[in-house]
This record gives sequence, C-alpha cells and structure tokens, in this order.
Amino acid sequence: MIVDLFNELQRPQPWADHHERDVFAHALEQARLADELGYGCWWSVEHHCTPEFSYSGAPELMNAAIAQHTERLRVGHAGVLTPFRINHPLRVAERVAVLDHLSGGRVEFGLARSGGSEWSTFGVDPDGTLDELEEAARLCVTAWTQPEFRWDSPRLQIPTRTLVPKPVQQPHPRLWQTVSSPSSFRMAGELGFGILCTTLLSPVSVLEAMMVEYDAGRAGATNPVGLAVNDQRAVFTFVHCTETRDEAIRSRAAEAALWYVNAAPKVFSVPRTVWTNLIRGDVGSTGPRRAQGAVDKSKVDVDLDPNDPHPIIRLMNRQVLGYELDPVEVYEALEDQDSVLIGDVDSCVRKARRYEAAGFGRLMALMQFGQLTHEQASASIRRVGEAVLPQLRRDGDER
Repeated sequence: MIVDLFNELQRPQPWADHHERDVFAHALEQARLADELGYGCWWSVEHHCTPEFSYSGAPELMNAAIAQHTERLRVGHAGVLTPFRINHPLRVAERVAVLDHLSGGRVEFGLARSGGSEWSTFGVDPDGTLDELEEAARLCVTAWTQPEFRWDSPRLQIPTRTLVPKPVQQPHPRLWQTVSSPSSFRMAGELGFGILCTTLLSPVSVLEAMMVEYDAGRAGATNPVGLAVNDQRAVFTFVHCTETRDEAIRSRAAEAALWYVNAAPKVFSVPRTVWTNLIRGDVGSTGPRRAQGAVDKSKVDVDLDPNDPHPIIRLMNRQVLGYELDPVEVYEALEDQDSVLIGDVDSCVRKARRYEAAGFGRLMALMQFGQLTHEQASASIRRVGEAVLPQLRRDGDER
C-alpha cells in the first residue's frame, strides 16, 4: 500500500497573528518531511471562500510550490473543480501541463464535480455538472496528446489550436475522479478513472459496497477518456499516529475529526444527513457531491439529538450543541470505527490493512485537521513514515 498525504490547508479558530501565512509555511514544511520519508503523493483540494475549513482556493499555485520544495513526492489535484464557470477546461489542461514540467513529471490529475455552496458561488447549473466533468477530461486529454485540436460542442467551441507545453508524462498524467455515491463510483469506472474517495467516519463496509459499482463500471467501459486507463483506488481518512494509546487520547485528535465532519455541512451548504446517514452505514445515501444545490446554512444543525443511539453521531451532536466532551469517550467511539486511524502504530497498521483488504492501494492520510497543531501533525507524519509505512509498503510499489 502507498501512503499519501491529503491536505485541506485548514486552520480553525482561534487564530494567532499571521495564521494565514502559517497555513502555507507549515504545509510546505510537512511536504518536505513527507518527501524525505517516502510518502507517495501530496493531494491538494480546491475549495473557495471557506474560512477555517480550507484555504486552498488556488491549489495550482500551492502545488507548484510543493513541486519546487520536493524531489520525489508526487503532486496531486483532489480534485480540480470541473464546472466550466469555475475552471475553463483549456486553462486546466495548460496548468496541469505546466505543473508536470515544474515537477519533473510528478502530477496526478483528479477531477471533482463540486457541489453545494461552490455551485452557488460561481452560478453553476447543477444539471450540467456531470457532463462538464467528462467533457473537461476529454478536452484535456485531446489537447495534451494531439499536435493540433479543435473543439465544438454545445457547451464549448475552440478553433484549431496547439496547447503548449505538452505534459512530461506519457501518454499523459493519470486521471482520477473524486467519488462519494454509488453513481459516481460507476461513472469513474466507465470513464477509466482512478477513484479518490472518502470515509468521513463511515465504516469501510460502506466503501466496499460502492466499489461494486466501480467494478461494474470498469467491466462495462467501452469509451474510456484517457489513452491509458487508471485503475488505482485511493481513500481519504483521518490519521493521527502516536507512540501510545494514552497519547492519542490526550492529543484530542478524535475531537478534531468530529470538528471536521461537523464543519463540512455548513461549509458546503449540504444537508447534514448526507454524512450522518453514511456514518450509520446507509450505502444508499446521496453523497455530498451529488447534493442538488445548496441549503440554508441556518438549517444545517437543527434537531440535533444529544442522545442519538449511534455513539459517533451522538458525540458529533453534543459537540455542535456545546457540550464538554470526555476525550476518552470520543477516542473509544472512533477506536471502534475501522475507518479512522487514530492511535498507536499497531492500531494504525491494523486499520490500514483493513483498507488494503477492501481493495485500496493508496491511503490519503489527512493529518493536519481541526485543532491539531503543526507540531502534532508533523510528529504523526514522521511516525507514520518511519514505523507504519515500511510495514505497508510492498515490493514494486510506485509512488
């Protein structure tokens, strides 16, 4: 298994002086450390106007900086928002090709449909976003691989042009899609994309059920987008590795994970049930990137039951309602969830192998999340790199 780093460029309040500068400086330090320790890829998200949750409004710039501060670490988009009103696909093709040169051929290209508040920010029509994702990918591949190209579709017209530079990687950088619902898993398989998926405190079994759709899509694929199919499967989850179980409890990383999942519905203006249903194991739930339009943020956190029978959702609700949480209780609730890697080395290895058994070859480890400090995140990056990664790496693993 390859272990990657996933980063939101996140900094919750309370804020110290120069906190925005520190977000970027600390991320570069963590990327250099990951490069030194043999991590596979640095994955940047694209989010807009999301204070506290993510300062990654220009991932193409951050990725270029990461490329200049590292030598072997691959640099990934997880992913570029593909609605045309947010990113013109020709500009995406140009930026990815330039980054491939600046990184010496280390780019991983993920595409994301986006949703919720980002659609409303840019005036995106949700009904066209799936078609735009596929068209953006096909245009990028065409522009990268043809000496000249022209484009004429109902959405986009480009006269005969030559894209320069062409990417370093041949035939082109690997293609990925962010996925969160059964239909998006199937779509990614049909288009020949690798998948970038997430758990957000839901059990691994939820992803296993959706992987059936991905396999079905791959089996029925007749017109993949790329000249080379990418069949890799990567999964994002919370990771905080400590020397001992007691240290993991004292770190309050479990509470930081709850904060992240509680913040997401308001950040993206989607119903809270999108996440809580998946935490309950409801595979039929609509994923966050499938939500049609935004909801009133004032209605996201209504009717929260502080005595919900599900232990994780009960603690999430109590956190939002302002209850003081017992760090032992929070840790134990997530300790029992097979998808969350918060604990000592043995615990993290065991849970990583659960993902491997489910068919995932890449673990996208989010280590800078919630109220965890840069020092805490860096210590976890080092411990995973020195003690966990060697146990998971197989002969022949590539970054």
